[in-house]
This record gives sequence, structure tokens and C-alpha cells, in this order.
Amino acid sequence: MLDELLATAAVVGTAGVVYVAAAARVVKQYERGVVLRLGRLRGGIRPPGFTMIIPGVDRLRKVNMQIVTMPVPAQDGITRDNVTVRVDAVIYFKVVDAADAVIQVEDYRFAVSQMAQTSLRSIIGKSDLDDLLSNREKLNQGLELMIDSPAMGWGVQIDRVEIKDVSLPETMKRSMARQAEADRERRARIINADAELQASKKLAEAAGVMSEQPAALQLRLLQTVVAVAAEKNSTLVLPFPVELLRFLERAQVQPGAPTVEQIPQRPRPTEHKDDEFVLDEPKGDKFRREEAEDDEFPLDNPGASPLPGPE
Repeated sequence: MLDELLATAAVVGTAGVVYVAAAARVVKQYERGVVLRLGRLRGGIRPPGFTMIIPGVDRLRKVNMQIVTMPVPAQDGITRDNVTVRVDAVIYFKVVDAADAVIQVEDYRFAVSQMAQTSLRSIIGKSDLDDLLSNREKLNQGLELMIDSPAMGWGVQIDRVEIKDVSLPETMKRSMARQAEADRERRARIINADAELQASKKLAEAAGVMSEQPAALQLRLLQTVVAVAAEKNSTLVLPFPVELLRFLERAQVQPGAPTVEQIPQRPRPTEHKDDEFVLDEPKGDKFRREEAEDDEFPLDNPGASPLPGPE
């Protein structure tokens, strides 16, 4: 009798151990448990830790509550200004309601991925190329709102969406490079013209100061000479004041030599009116007489006597 009791206790104990092993479940800290009993959802969500279910009757679904990082495949589209681009993005989301994530949608990951792709193509068609390249924050917010609206019914919350890369055709890249180069050239010319304007104003002020003090111009000339002479491979061209040349010319004149003022001036021929000419006088005699008058005072030899005139 005792042996039978011991055997029954052993069988019951073994069955209990098997039952506990089959019914025991462990839910991790970042997970939540959804129990379906005979296909129907149980009211409560199993918290993290040890939990029990009825083997063969209950079915436990564990839902990850962590933030999921999912890359969105690159999508080809045409922008509003008719430019073909290829855009890829990344989406961050998490499950906020484990029961809805299990009941409302078959596979919430696949659903979020498909919604992100369609929303990305839609946002490409509504945007210009400049917005895709420079105004991504606004596009990210719009893309997040487009995905988050249907995802809230699935118990999923979209944390953020980021556009990673925008691929452009090679022809468009070359056109943009030429545009950027032209814009930089324009800004360089404007800056250069502004610098020339400011420099001209300063030079005008400097010229006004130097006009009051003529010695300042000579000092500025010497400074320029010193600056140019510092370069040994440069040819130095030194401007010479005209006043100094005149001073040297006056200093080189000999004391006994006649000056320009002392040289007698030859008489200018008397002007005659047309009616004062004698018609009987030959033209040759008149021209020889004028040449003789011009030779009375030769300039090459001031001391020589006048040449005798024609008899």
C-alpha cells in the first residue's frame, strides 16, 4: 500500500513538474506579453518577468517595445521641377500598444516599411530639388506626419524619419557645379568692385592730404622705391622730377656763353599786301633778297659779320 502511494505521488509530482515547465514563460524587460486564449485576446498585457499560461489553451505573443531602426529602400521619383532623383531614408519607430500591434496588423514591421516607401515617393513628387538638398528638416517632418497617421492605429509610434541621401544624374551634377561656379564668380567680382570703391575713396583722401604738403609726395615716392628694391629680381624704374632736370640744366650753362635770350632774333619779313608787290620785279630776285636778309644774322656764329648783300 505504501509503495502504491509513493508511486502515485511520484507520478503526480512528475506531472506537476511537466505542467509547470509547459506553462512557465519569461517575458524580458523590453518586451510585453499578449495572451490569446482559444484565439481570443486576454484583457491584460503580461508585464516583464515570470508568467504562467495554460498549456494547449493559451498562446503567448511577445512584442518588442524597443525603438526599431529600419532603412527605407531607395526610391526613384521625379520632383516637382521635373528632375529625376533617387532618395533613400531611415525610419525610427517603436510599439506603444502591444495588443494593437498583434491584433490590428498582420506584420507591423512590413506595414511600416511599405508605408514609408509610399510616403517617400509622395514627398519626392511634391518637393523641388532645392528643397530636397537644402530644406530636409521640413521634408522630414512632413514625411513623419504622413507615416505616423496610419501607424497610430497599429499601436506603433513613429519617432523620427531622416532622408539619408539624394542621388542626382551626372548631367544635373555638372549643371549645378557650373551654377555654383558662376555664383562664386559673381560674388568675387562684387567683392572686388567694392574693394576698388573703398580704395579709391581712401586714395582720394590721401591725395587731398598730399596736395597740402608737397613733401609728402616725395616721401611716398621714396617708400615705394624702398618697397620695390626689396625684390632683387625686379627692375627698378625711378621717376625723376622735371624741376630737378631744369635745375641741372641751369647749373651746366657756362658763364661766358650766350644764353637763348642773348641771341639776336632774325627780323621777320615784312608782310605785304597783294597790291604792294611790284609786278615788274622778277620772282627770282625777290627770293634771293629774302634769303640774303635771313643770312645777315647766322645763329651758328654770333660774332661773324653780316654777309654782303647782292649788288
